[in-house]
Order: sequence, then C-alpha cells, then structure tokens
Amino acid sequence: MPVPPPDPGTVPHQGRWLSRIEILRRAPVTAGFVLVFWAAGALTSTIITGPAGTLRPNVAATAHSLPGRWWALLSSGLWAQNLTGYLLGSAVVLVVGLALEYRMGSLRFAVAALGSQILGISAALAFLTVAHQIMGTWTQEMSGHLFLGPTALMTGAIMAGTAMMPTLWRRRVRLVVFALLVLLALYSGGFADLVRLSAAGAGALLGPVLCGRAPRFVRPVSSRHEGRVLIALLVAVSAVGPVVAGLTPHAAGPLSVLRFLFTNIQPVDPATLQVLCADPGQAKECAGAQLQLRAGAGAIFMAVLPSFLLLILADGLRRGRRFAWAAAVLVQLGLSVLAGITIAGVLYPGAPGTVAPEGIGAIETARYTHPLALVLPLLLPAVLTLVLLIFRGLFPVSAPAGTYRRLAVSTGKTAAVLASVYLLAGILLAPSITPVPGPRELLADIPDRFLPLGYMLDLAPAFVPQGAAATVLYEGVGIVFWAVTAIMTLKTFLRPAPTQHHSGTGLAREILKANHGGNLSWMTTWPGNMYWFSSTGESFIAYRVIAGVALALGGPVGPVTPRHATFEEFTRFCSGQGWTPCFYSVPLDLRDHAASLGWGSVQVAQETILPLDAVSFKGKKFQDVRTAMNNAAKAGISAEWTTYRTASFSVLAQIQEISEEWVADKKMPEMGFTLGSLDELNDPEVRLLVAVGTDHMVHAVASWLPVYNNGTIEGWTLDFMRRRTNGFRAGIEFLIASASLSLKNEGYGFISLSGAPLARHNEPPQRGPASASNQSSGSLDRLLDRLGATLEPVYGFRSLLAFKAKFQPRYEPLYMLYPDAAALPAIANAITRAYLPTVNLAETLTLARRLLSAPKQPRTRVSRPYRHPPSQPETPVKKSE
Repeated sequence: MPVPPPDPGTVPHQGRWLSRIEILRRAPVTAGFVLVFWAAGALTSTIITGPAGTLRPNVAATAHSLPGRWWALLSSGLWAQNLTGYLLGSAVVLVVGLALEYRMGSLRFAVAALGSQILGISAALAFLTVAHQIMGTWTQEMSGHLFLGPTALMTGAIMAGTAMMPTLWRRRVRLVVFALLVLLALYSGGFADLVRLSAAGAGALLGPVLCGRAPRFVRPVSSRHEGRVLIALLVAVSAVGPVVAGLTPHAAGPLSVLRFLFTNIQPVDPATLQVLCADPGQAKECAGAQLQLRAGAGAIFMAVLPSFLLLILADGLRRGRRFAWAAAVLVQLGLSVLAGITIAGVLYPGAPGTVAPEGIGAIETARYTHPLALVLPLLLPAVLTLVLLIFRGLFPVSAPAGTYRRLAVSTGKTAAVLASVYLLAGILLAPSITPVPGPRELLADIPDRFLPLGYMLDLAPAFVPQGAAATVLYEGVGIVFWAVTAIMTLKTFLRPAPTQHHSGTGLAREILKANHGGNLSWMTTWPGNMYWFSSTGESFIAYRVIAGVALALGGPVGPVTPRHATFEEFTRFCSGQGWTPCFYSVPLDLRDHAASLGWGSVQVAQETILPLDAVSFKGKKFQDVRTAMNNAAKAGISAEWTTYRTASFSVLAQIQEISEEWVADKKMPEMGFTLGSLDELNDPEVRLLVAVGTDHMVHAVASWLPVYNNGTIEGWTLDFMRRRTNGFRAGIEFLIASASLSLKNEGYGFISLSGAPLARHNEPPQRGPASASNQSSGSLDRLLDRLGATLEPVYGFRSLLAFKAKFQPRYEPLYMLYPDAAALPAIANAITRAYLPTVNLAETLTLARRLLSAPKQPRTRVSRPYRHPPSQPETPVKKSE
C-alpha cells in the first residue's frame, strides 16, 4: 500500500525546530554560556533578586575587587542583578553570539569575550586609581557601585568582531558603539558604564590580534557622503546624552551637570510635592513640581527640545544641507552659553546673570567645584562646534531658492495661529487656571509656550493649569508648534538641490548641448567650477581659481571654428585678473596651438575610446570579456539601466554602501576634479548601469556621462566605477561589455572609457617645438611618472589603464598646458588641491614623504595592444577620469 503523505502542518514545524537546533549547534559557546548563566543563578537562588549577602561582594566586580577578589573579573559575568537582568542578558548573549560566533569561530569568540571582560574591568579599575587624584568626588561615588552581567563580555565580542567586517561597516559600528558608551560614561558615570567602555576598547584591540594582524591606529579616510553620515551620528549621539542623564536617577558622570539645562524629566513624588507646597517660600518650586506631576509628556517634550532639534538637524547633516549645518552650529553655541550659565549657577547661586538649577544639592555642588569637572561640560558643545566648522565643506547642498523664506513664513503663520488659539482658549479656560490670568497675562506667557524659557532660564511660571483641558492647552501649544516645524524642516531636506550650482551653469549646459567640447566636457557641469563666457557668448571655459592659478577643465566648449580665439581671449582675461592660466586634460590639436604661442605642455592622461560600430567581443583577444559575460549569465546577474534619481531606495542604498566601502579601504581621501563621486551621480542626464543578481543584490555600478554634438548625444563617457568586494569579481568588465552592446543597439557611435591620470601606453609622449618650456616639461614628465608610481598602490591609475586595454580601445593623449615653467610649482599645488580638496596637513606630509622615498625606476607604460590579455585574479576597481 502506498505510504500516506506526511501531514503538511508537521513538516514545517519539525523543520523549524531542526533549523533552530542547527543554529545553536553552530554557536556552542553561546548556548553553553546561557546554560551556565541560568544554572549559576538557579543554584544560588539569585534569579529573582540577584546575589545578596556575602555572595554579592564575592561575585560582583567593584572598585575594590583587586587584588583580593581577582576572580570577580570572571564571575561578574555569570550573575545578574535581578530577573530582568537575566532575561535581558540572555537576549543580548543570544543576539550577539549567534551572529558572531559562527563568523569568528568558537575559540576566537570565547577568547575575545573573556579577554575583553578581564582587560576591561582591569582597565576600569586602573582608571579609577589614576582619576582619584584628579576627580576624587566622582571616584568616591563609584566606590559603592558594582558590575554584574554579560554586557561587557558581549560588548568586547562585538568590537572584536568588527575586525572581520568590511571597512565601511567596521568604522560605522565602532563609531556608534564607542559614541554610545562614551556618552553613558560621561553622563551616567556609573562603574558599569566605565567597565563596558573599557571592554569595548579591549575588544577593538583584541580583534585584529585574533585575526593575525597588529592593531592599526590611523585616521579613517571618508568620502564626502560618509563624512556627513559620521558627523550626523556624532551630533545625534550628543543630543541623546542630556536626556540619558536626566532619566538616570543618580547620574554621576562628569557631564551629568548638563542635565540641569533642562527640567527634571523625572516627575516628583506626591510626598515631595506636599513638602514643597507647604512652604510659602518655595512657591516657585511648588508650581514647577505641579507642572511636572500633571503635564507628563508635555513637560518632557519641552525639556528635551534642544535634543529634539539636534536630531532633526542630524538628518539634514546626513544629506549635506547647508541650512542644517548653520542651525546645528547655532544650537551648539547656545548650549555652550547655557552650560556656562548653569555651572556658574552651581558655583555661585544667586549671583547676577546665573541660574541655580532646581534640585541640585550639596553633593552635586561639591562634585563640580573641581576645575576639570567645570571644563568638561563646556568642552563637549565647543568641540562639536569646532568639528562642524572644520568640516563645513561637507555641507554645501542648498535648497531651491526661496525654500527657507517660505519655511520662515509658514513657521510664523503657525506660531500666530497657535498663539491666537492659546489666547482665546486661555480666556475661556481661565477659571481652571491658578491664579486666574487675564488677557495681558496670557499674552505675556505666549513666548514661554513656544520656548522652554522657564526650564532653561529658571523663570517661575506665572500660573499653573488645574483642569485637564487647561493642561492640554498649556503644554500642547509648544508640542504642536515644534512638531509642525520639524515636519516642514524635514521636507526642506528632502527637496532636491538646485541643478545650477553656480551662476552660469544653465547657459553653460545649453552651449554644451548645442555644440561640442570633447568627450570629458560633461565634467564641466560638476560643482566646484566657475564659468567664463567668450565675448560672443557662444563659448565657455570651466575653471576654478586656486592660489592664484586659474585651472581650466578641458578646452573651450562651443563652436569649433573660434576655439583658438576663445583660448587666447581667456588667457588675456586671466592676465587681467592676475591669475596664471592652466588648461588640464586638453586634446592634441589645442596643445599644438598653445605650443605655437610658446606654451609648455606635458601629457597627464591617456583617454581610451571604443568605437561601437564594430563591437562584437569575438576572437581570442576578447576572451576575458566573454568569460565575464558568460559567468554573469551563469550566476543570474543582469545589467540594468537606471538613473540616480529614479533608482529604487534599495539600489541607491547598495550603491552608497559599495562606494563608501571602496573609499574606506584607501589610505588617501577620495579624489575630485575630473574624478566623479556619489555627488556627481545625482544628475538626470547621467545614466547608471548596475549589475544586479537574482537576489536583488547590486554587485557593481558604472556611470556614463553624455557626449553631445550639435544638439544630439553621439556617445557616452565612463566615469564612476565601483564593485562590491565580496560580489561578482568580473562585475566591471561585465558592465562595460554590456554597456557597449546596449549603446550600440541604441544607435550611439562610441564610448569613452575615459582616461587614467598619470598613466600612458607604450608610445613616447609627443612634444612640440623645442623651447625652454618644453625642456622643463621633460623634468615635469619624469616627476609625474614618479608620482604615478607612488600613487599606484593607493589609486591604481596604471592598473586601471591596463585593465581598459582588454577592450582594445583607441588611445588619445590628454595634456596639461601652462604658459611659463616658473609657474609649475603653483600649478602643481593647484592641481593637487583640486584633486584632493579635503586633504589635511598630515596626509600631505605622508604623500610628500612617500614621494621623496620612492626609488627611481624606469618608466613603465602599458603595452598596446594586448594580443593576449592577462587573466587577472581580481578586477581593479578604480575611478576613471
């Protein structure tokens, strides 16, 4: 007889249990620790209330654990303080352990967790010993604290596990975790906070060691986009700090005094309220306590208003908005002033111009009499202000014209409507307010409804609402106003930035589309360029002035016939302004014309052009390309066209992740000028080709710039190339080949694979007639060769040119033109600053040191053509020019 099929409901149920058991089998250390954790609590009957009596000081880590109770360094992780601690501790261990143990390996995971716990507690105790001489009051308060639970074990394991993450996520996880732990240590200031912070530091050091490499202490390099994200995270974390201190009943951290910038967001108990109101001399305190006890969410919201505003502005900082940057600077400056006033009120209560915070007692006053304790609260907002000022260049994005004027008008209208509602409703509800206010008193109280003046400036409330409706009116006006204002502000951050980033961009685009400037001319529309227009208005030159050098990107754009006259007219314009003109990345014909005028030149790049009329990728010389396409088809990877503005959120997020990971792996910052980044992708004229798998994972991305000729697009130029580190290895070859065939079918004539700076193929550079300038260009040519060799391990320009050779392109040299060899040092400085606008002094010295120490070597150029393209183990994913 046939065997009946199994019950459909039982198989999935059994499968789920089997999968869960398999997950636990992959993490034996995690599963074993959870069992020991609960067994220790059960055997000692401490699961409900935690260790007590003589057991507590023997298993918990305290400021006095060493040297007498050294075993507490380990035993403190096996107990928790109560049932909630056991439940939360087990959840943390399971989440972290199941995610990390399988990736790290059980042995390394166990060593990382235990090592971080032991080293973290030891470091915390050592810090307390040293800090006792500097901040004695704080350390004395910590002497009564203890640490129990597995949080230090898991914190250290997380930080150790970041050593195995991609560079981008390693940096993000470390920043967020360290920022939160430092925040808790500075604001809450408990011994457990210090232990977790020390364990995280120990884990970050142990992780690389467990991976077989030494820890590296280097400044992380960020792209503009990632830099914005990191600064936004710092601002957001700093906004949460005072709230954490306000929620902590007995905050003892060095910055806990900043919680007095706001109202005490913990409502007072009825007994305390009765004592306050029984004393006529504490009428102000009684009124404030009544508001806290009755208002609830309203008082809390107004208390944390500065933090709320900073969180809103952090979203704008993440998007690079200039308005968010300016507002964040103003808020931080305001907090610095208020912090100073608050501390002065602590030290000199009752002094003119100071604020004595409510609820502060003798302990707090004694704590903040130490000079270091006075400096730290003032230092945090000042440091954040300094960071924002230093990196102000990361936030150039402005909203469309009139956006913030309309925001101001809308905000004013909202305030006027709510003020009118408050005044009229207040008159109607006056009997339920004590004392009964008149219209004049209600009108005078309106500013305090929109700003937490009573909390920040210690102003006594004029009256107190008694009824429910009056309380909602009293507290709700401010909440509604700031909620509406926040929504309107967030909408301004979502509005696309204006396309015309500089005066003349619109006219320049019209000229570019109607004429022809070259295959790289679309780069003249990028931010950072200024525009000079010829006297006829038919041509333009994109340039930027750096240290007295007018650095032009490419040659004149416009009609072909007057191009030489435009070149000479721009030269006269620069002379009139006192600038040294320099043309970068210009073709051979303009180089020859400049040579006839006595200009010097040097070849700076090699453009690679691929005609599409004969593209088929057949034959042995295209073997690597065909292999890439075949492997992509087998892996289910397809090439899809899109634009940055029309791509789905998932695709955009993955493109950003791929790009930031690439930048984070470099030892130098992201380059600009003729090298596009994420910011340049946000253009409706720029097309993106992405390699997407069947699981919707983006493996690689390439951007293509249009090449116009007399009003139509005749070809496309490759600019931005990125590949996922752990994705399809031949992703870039696949995208270029797919683009070639697709654009050929669309009727375009060619694609330019762009150029590789500081690299050239086997042909010797062409020079003009002998002149002093051209003799100097020989020395400059050798210097550029040496610079290319030095930068090769970082940016790989020569590997990039070799990579492009497998497509059998046509090579065309690109030159830099200069009028006088004496200006070459200034020109070199201008080009460096154009390519590396964010480079700092340390990076400049590092690059110079590498240049000076680079050994002299013969010139090596890419052979042309590749008869048999080498089979490279990994596609070089470099940026093209």
